[in-house]
Amino acid sequence: MLKFGEIDLDRMVEEVLAGKEIARETAAAILNCPDERLPDLLAATRTVREAAFGRRVKICMLRNAQSGICPEDCSYCSQSKISKAEIPVYKMQSVAKLIEGARIAVESGARRYCMVCSMRGPARNDVEHLGEACDRIRAELPGLELCLSIGLMNREQADELKMAGAGWINHNLNTSRRFYPEICTTHTYDDRVETIENVRAAGLSTCSGGIIGMGETEDDIIDLAYSTRRLAIDSVPLNFLHPIKGTPLEAQRALTPEKCLKAACLFRLLNPRSEVRAAGGRELNVGARQADLFNAVNSIFVNGYLTTAGWDWSQTRELIERAGYEPEPV
Repeated sequence: MLKFGEIDLDRMVEEVLAGKEIARETAAAILNCPDERLPDLLAATRTVREAAFGRRVKICMLRNAQSGICPEDCSYCSQSKISKAEIPVYKMQSVAKLIEGARIAVESGARRYCMVCSMRGPARNDVEHLGEACDRIRAELPGLELCLSIGLMNREQADELKMAGAGWINHNLNTSRRFYPEICTTHTYDDRVETIENVRAAGLSTCSGGIIGMGETEDDIIDLAYSTRRLAIDSVPLNFLHPIKGTPLEAQRALTPEKCLKAACLFRLLNPRSEVRAAGGRELNVGARQADLFNAVNSIFVNGYLTTAGWDWSQTRELIERAGYEPEPV
């Protein structure tokens, strides 16, 4: 097994920037980087991150547009049919509410606004409803990037939402193909890949990452990271499991700040020109080392997640600036 100390970091950075894929044994060595060498790994990763994105950080905000009524059985999710978590439950929010959320996103410094619905996939009326919301938000806030996360989608649905003004579709791979049946049985890993392919075929940008800390192996993390590269994902959200009471993974706590940072470096080094976003669970799992994430990520969420709280715009802006970076202007 290759040890981290055997990696020529300068050469690795040069090859990554030239478009070369790092070897799997290098990926494993990155995840097993000794904590005392983590500053060296962060510095090398920062060179790759800043080559594409400088010192800018894109702010994103989520809107839980339909909550707690998903028929799927994803074990990490508080909104799944098997969850006993105490969360708000409501059907699709009105177009007016979704527009209001877009205004709040802009006021919160966000460049991208993502409307998320707990569902297996959209019905015809859902596509029409969300399409109207996108169309009206684009008319009022033309500079705001619009993303939808609405489950499994076919090509026709993706085409219609593209026409309505959506720019991105989020559909996370979540984990490796091998581990996927351990966290969900009501659909498959290949179902998710098919949705990503439909999204890209419609001319929409792809947003797909995963969740670290669900009980997967290091090989699973590496497989997921390579999948995001080989599927040429445009925007890669990296979540760190926030165990929620009432879900099957409520007792799962396997992460340290250092493990999270090493994973973030791996995803950046395999996706040098894609957006990489620190997503759910960063506050809980990375804690006082959150500023170090910016060595790898160029994007971050504000105002919390779907059913868990997070830092607001003021706290997040202070974090970004303290790390020597600057938020992208709205």
